[in-house]
Parts: sequence; structure tokens; C-alpha cells
Amino acid sequence: MATQGNTRSRRGEIFDLLSNNRRRYAIHYCKREDEPVTLGDLAEHVAAWELDKEVDQITSAERKRVYTSLQQSHLPTLERANIIEFDDRTIELTEEAAELEVYLDVVPSDSVPWGVYYLGLTVIGSIVMAGLWLEVIPTEAVPELGWATLVFALFAGSAVVHVAQNRRMRLGEMERPP
Repeated sequence: MATQGNTRSRRGEIFDLLSNNRRRYAIHYCKREDEPVTLGDLAEHVAAWELDKEVDQITSAERKRVYTSLQQSHLPTLERANIIEFDDRTIELTEEAAELEVYLDVVPSDSVPWGVYYLGLTVIGSIVMAGLWLEVIPTEAVPELGWATLVFALFAGSAVVHVAQNRRMRLGEMERPP
């Protein structure tokens, strides 16, 4: 039972870590670079993403504000959680950073969450199957096996798109953080 409590505690800690944009951006940049990064480079990129600017458009004041916040608050927090190793100048992800993917199901603002989508697809599939069982859906033009294949193809196609989107939307996979 203590293990379950520790798991819940760790899950809460991870959600807390990921609730802050700067920490997510820092993780994203480190994953994208896939090698130790300098605090200066990290601060520039995080500031650029926060301000929706190009890195070369960031002022020294904007960079310094992010640099100080990362150095004094966010990076020590990530280090205490064993997500990064930080030595005042360079940052490197630890092996435990890989576990963060489980907690990040990024849903673009213009799309339906996948759980809701699959529920809708299940409702449609159930209506088709019930219609076939009750013989209210004609099977002359499309045989029963054709309807079943159509429902299966919808689920299979959706699963392929879902997996592809999840891989693309992971931290570190795109130029800008999701």
C-alpha cells in the first residue's frame, strides 16, 4: 500500500512540475537538443517561446529575466525532482525525464480530446451493429461483413492518426514546444 501512496505522490509532483510553462519549455529544449545545454541558450529559447519572438529578437533584459528565474527557481526544482542535472551553467536531462511522456497527452486547442473522439466512434459503431442485429440497416448494398470492416477501419485509421499525432506533439519533437 505504501508503494501506491508513493506513486500518487510522485504523480502529483510531476503534474506540479509540468504545470509551469517555463519548466515545460526547459524540458522541451533539453529533449530537442538531446545533449547538455547551457543556461544562456536555454534562457534565450524559453524567452523567445514565451514572448512569441525569434531568438535573435530577444533583448538582454528579456533574456536576463528568464535566465534569473530559471537559475534561481525552475532548474533547482527540476533537479530536486531528479528530472535534470544542473551545475549552474549546463543542464542535462536524467533518465527519469523519459517518464514524463506518460503525463503529457497534449491536445491542440482546435481538436477534440482523443477519449471523447473514441467514445463517439464507439457510439457510431454500436448504432451500426445494433442496426445490423435488428435488421434495420439494409445489407443488400453493403453486406454485414462490409459494415463490420468499415467500423474496424474507422478505429484502425483513428488509432494510426492518434499515435502519429502523439509522437509529433511530444516535448522535444517540434521546433516550438506544444
